[in-house]
Amino acid sequence: MKTDIHDQVSDYYGTTLKSSDDLRTSACCTDIEYPRHIKDILSQLHDETMIKYYGCGLTIPTHLKGLKVLDLGSGSGRDCFILSKLVGESGHVIGVDMTDAQLEVAKKHQDYHAKLFGFSNVEFLKGNIEELGELGIPEQSLDLIVSNCVINLATDKRAVLQGAYDLLKEGGEIYFSDVYADRRVPQELVDDPILYGECLSGALYWNDFLNISKEVGFLDPRAVSSNPIAVEDEELKEKVGNINFYSVTYRLMKLPKLESDCEDYGQAVRYKGSIEHQKDAFLLDDHHLFETGKIEPVCGNTYMMLHDTRFKDHFDFWGDFETHYGIFEGCGGSAPFNTDNSNSNDTAACC
Repeated sequence: MKTDIHDQVSDYYGTTLKSSDDLRTSACCTDIEYPRHIKDILSQLHDETMIKYYGCGLTIPTHLKGLKVLDLGSGSGRDCFILSKLVGESGHVIGVDMTDAQLEVAKKHQDYHAKLFGFSNVEFLKGNIEELGELGIPEQSLDLIVSNCVINLATDKRAVLQGAYDLLKEGGEIYFSDVYADRRVPQELVDDPILYGECLSGALYWNDFLNISKEVGFLDPRAVSSNPIAVEDEELKEKVGNINFYSVTYRLMKLPKLESDCEDYGQAVRYKGSIEHQKDAFLLDDHHLFETGKIEPVCGNTYMMLHDTRFKDHFDFWGDFETHYGIFEGCGGSAPFNTDNSNSNDTAACC
């Protein structure tokens, strides 16, 4: 079954699709407003790497200079070449894909982009993202893993996430966009090659994704952005019925000390405004935008995501983990009992 689906996906992206215009839904190519520095790089890339690109989000985070990066399902190499420019000559980018036709496009234009940027720091490997341990990349050697609308095409999502966790250094992250469903997709739709190739029927139910992420070690998944996916093709729309699909960008950080909930330790941070292209504010996730110079109270998990990662030098920090004040207010957690502590005679007697 796995082999059949892998062959179908390779054929769909290597033969059936000639360009992003051939896609029948917006799942693999949602509209994105790219920041100026990304637009500037995109304007320089080879036309074929752009035409043969299929993605559903922006999977290029900030502060990348010198990082070692892996792109899962790198396709035509578009994101790899963007990353090549951003990590610079001291960084390194690896693209992995299982489709020969896509790898051929990416490799064909390596020299073009090396001459464009003035250095060569990209390599492309053929492989299955469900078997990252077979690529020969040492464990705990990567700073960042990215992926753009590809993990939903894998038959074993847990294997992908576990492989990513194993390859990342502590403090590293996987920053990726993918498609998620608001319920579990029925098997008859999963077996539909068009729906699967269009990045729909392979989508995980969002709550299953969160649970799998936590089980492999990414203890506090953070959504960065999300958008509904329009299914306008009438035939496909009838097939999916009432299932709703979303393109979501997540960042999963490899920080083993993260807690299952947002706990309050009386900590605070202040962003210095020193990360390139984020002078006025730093976006950690869709609930945390840190304006330059403003002191913000944070939970212990957010503190670690800033203090124990590549972002540390760009923040001032207050507090430690010595005193616990309970759940962090506003983060959704609550005590599983009546918390009214009014000291009146009406309160329950001690047992």
